[in-house]
Amino acid sequence: MIDSRAVIDAAAELDEGVSVGPFAVIGADVRIGQGTRIGPNVVIKGPTRIGRDNHIYQFASVGEDPQDMKYAGERTYLEIGDRNVIREFATVNRGTVQDALTTRIGNDNLFMAYIHVAHDCQIGNHVIMANGASLGGHVKIDDWSILGGFTMVHQFCRVGAHVFCAMGTGVSKDIPPYLMVSGHPAKPYGINSEGLRRRGFSAVSIQQIKRGYKTLYLQQNKLEQALEKLRELSLSAPELRRYVDFLEKSERSIVR
Repeated sequence: MIDSRAVIDAAAELDEGVSVGPFAVIGADVRIGQGTRIGPNVVIKGPTRIGRDNHIYQFASVGEDPQDMKYAGERTYLEIGDRNVIREFATVNRGTVQDALTTRIGNDNLFMAYIHVAHDCQIGNHVIMANGASLGGHVKIDDWSILGGFTMVHQFCRVGAHVFCAMGTGVSKDIPPYLMVSGHPAKPYGINSEGLRRRGFSAVSIQQIKRGYKTLYLQQNKLEQALEKLRELSLSAPELRRYVDFLEKSERSIVR
């Protein structure tokens, strides 16, 4: 299961059933859970914790120092959950002491070739980052979001749940849940109806989410007015509570 040509530090911890390909390098203070597969020429630097049944493909760099001029060698972390796929030449950096200390990735995510996850990013579950998509530092990506190829997300932005970003989107403000966005800078183009249907949202729920979108974008409400109306609507349409919670926490304003 572990190729004799791999270089594994004596202080690394690999659970039973972990496989490691030739010329992979696994550093000290790396823990890898059962069933995870590490491809050839992968480099993993600690402190990094990787869960179960992940698959990291060849030439990926996982847990390297943050690309932040303020980083001065402090002990910072990367945490990766279960059943994630990290494809060729992906780069995932650890956190910084100036923010979360830890870069976190949840479960069941797909990171395609050449993606970049910078320091202190917080990624939920079932997220897809297509080829070449990149996250600046301190970015938050909520569950079930999809970033098309070469999507670029500016530092400190948040992408809400069930968002779809088209290829080459430039994100410099927060994206509320359920939206489809495209362009540079990103602009909203309705809700991600097809994605919601695929995930089991009922026709009634999708209609309520569209109603929330109209309140936010099509009725010429100021943001605070739209938020107040969404609070009222969410009392009878719980799907809209995601809009409310997101807008109340947004720090960079939202795409408009």
